[in-house]
Amino acid sequence: MCASGAVTRSTLRQQIADALRDEVLAGRLQPGREFTVKQIAEQYGVSATPVREALFDLSAQGLLESDQHRGFRVREFTVADYRSLVEARSLVIDGVIRGVFFGPGPSPAQLEGYRDCLVSVRRRAQEAARAALGGDLDILIGYDLRFWRELGVLVGNTYINDFLHRLRVQAWVFAVPYLRHDARARDWLWHGHPDLVAAITLGDHDAVRAVMDDYSAHALNWADRLAAGELEHPGRGGPEPAAGTPEP
Repeated sequence: MCASGAVTRSTLRQQIADALRDEVLAGRLQPGREFTVKQIAEQYGVSATPVREALFDLSAQGLLESDQHRGFRVREFTVADYRSLVEARSLVIDGVIRGVFFGPGPSPAQLEGYRDCLVSVRRRAQEAARAALGGDLDILIGYDLRFWRELGVLVGNTYINDFLHRLRVQAWVFAVPYLRHDARARDWLWHGHPDLVAAITLGDHDAVRAVMDDYSAHALNWADRLAAGELEHPGRGGPEPAAGTPEP
């Protein structure tokens, strides 16, 4: 199967975690925003237990920070954090590419499954690219995350797929506040998803590597722009400190 396998019923804990993650990705819960279990429980009209579990899940995913006395806070990532996320993602993907193209290779049955999966992934790629070119950030984030999640199934390692998904969510959490305040955001939204699917479909190792190199370079070039102070930090009204610069 292309997707995640057996269909499971979402628990209240998962629903709350998903809803809060969407709030962060949409920019409605800004970095640094503090809240308590009680506030979230009242907001969603549920008991404290599933809320507390959901908040600890999001903390474990690196999206929230917890404080025993003050509750929870949306994590504030720096440009240095973002660079590290991109670099970690690149290193893992590089290993995946080597394993896929220079490993023992898939069986005939696996190849047939890959073709079925790529049909769905290709649709995600087209929608993601269309949203990026149109500057529609909300639609792009959803399709982008689903695109990479489904594409990651081809790797056949859920641990790698989960790890990469976590890195991408964290990268989006950092980027969203800037992109929503940038009139030129459309110029910085990567839209090479269809190119990657085409390269994978052809089994072209060099083309796959070229697309992934462009993916990482695109992100790091945007980080350079932030570090150079070309964009104001949306929460502080001033430029983002360069990597290693203490915050005021």
